[in-house]
Amino acid sequence: MPGYFVKTFGCRASQADGAALEAGLASHGLAAAGNVFDADLVVLNTCTVTATADDELRQTVRRIHRTQPDARIVVTGCYAQRAPEEIAALPGVSLVVGNSHKNSIPDLVAEGAHYHGEIRIGDIFAQRDFLSAPVEDALGDRTRPNLKIQDGCNNRCSFCIIPYVRGRSRSAQPDSVIDQVRHLASKYREVVLSGINLGRWGRDLEGGSRLVDLVRRLLDETHVERLRLSSVEPMDWSDALLELVATSPRIAKHVHAPLQSGSDRVLRRMHRKYRPRHYADRILKARTLMPDCAVGADVMTGFPGETAQEFEESRAFIESLPFTYLHVFTYSARPGTPAADVADQVPIEIRKHRTHMLRDLAHRKNLEFRKSMLGRTLSVVTIEEGALSDNYLKVALARPREANRIENILIGGLTPDGLCESGTPLHLPPILQ
Repeated sequence: MPGYFVKTFGCRASQADGAALEAGLASHGLAAAGNVFDADLVVLNTCTVTATADDELRQTVRRIHRTQPDARIVVTGCYAQRAPEEIAALPGVSLVVGNSHKNSIPDLVAEGAHYHGEIRIGDIFAQRDFLSAPVEDALGDRTRPNLKIQDGCNNRCSFCIIPYVRGRSRSAQPDSVIDQVRHLASKYREVVLSGINLGRWGRDLEGGSRLVDLVRRLLDETHVERLRLSSVEPMDWSDALLELVATSPRIAKHVHAPLQSGSDRVLRRMHRKYRPRHYADRILKARTLMPDCAVGADVMTGFPGETAQEFEESRAFIESLPFTYLHVFTYSARPGTPAADVADQVPIEIRKHRTHMLRDLAHRKNLEFRKSMLGRTLSVVTIEEGALSDNYLKVALARPREANRIENILIGGLTPDGLCESGTPLHLPPILQ
């Protein structure tokens, strides 16, 4: 039977929004299709952080319309908020809904609403409610629910479009978060807390609560076996938060702190609120408290005006720190951001070359970290394909396990991108034996 299919692009916060959309459509009595090709309603929840993300959305719309000309295509999310008319012009798109009205999609679909030229997306900056509906299930990977507890961002990094399409920072109410985690913990072993600027949770609420206070309440008032924090800005990794992560056996030993650049001058032009020495202090503090923790960062190459010397400063800074993985992005000019208007844009080929260099560095660091885990026993949560360790490493299992369990696993070898349990029969290149 035809039904709906939700496809989400982008970050964990968007993934959480996508899960909430699925739950909302189901609550309106709509049936879920097994895949996009069986759906007569396709909801595309978009990202717009790079030009590549925009292009991927346009290609997806064209492909769906070509293969399923009768399917109704609804586009929402950050790209829809930024450029609704641009998306509405794509053949096959019947409805465009910005972030500010995303939770209204089930009602709009039920009413048979269509996009007309005079419709304009509401001003997200006037929106004061929390955008994501409660998450009832792990609708992403089915075993690790991703709960968005914060939306929006008050920072104005010169390269970033997200504050313009997500609005000001807004926090889910603490009692609501506790209720949702309590519910999710009754079914799932690990719950991931996410947000657009997660470390700012609570700053807009009365009472002066901070993220560390919420996490303490979650540990005290729910039975969740493992919490994992997604990306937190470096200066929001306070001593108190790091110490809580380090000392609680119920919090994953995983620190992700966006860096963007290791050059002081580039960080200033980016309007980032820390200098390399501040960032290094937080990362080294985390590693001192948790010698085996995962340490990840987002890094950008080719920011306008980035010289060869500044890139080398950034590369050397990254080399000096104990990262276990990196998300390396090539700078992409976003319309309406200050950086997009800078005359000194770095040539695309140079940007790509620098990205390649940092990804090679990230691979070497990750391989070194994985090798250090050989012969160790790691706590993992089993997922549909293998397991994920407490310190954010993929683990291939020696025998099938039921998903959604926490176990201790003896590590016996390496896979091309992770680890394998002792006794796992694998045919690997010699370097990985």
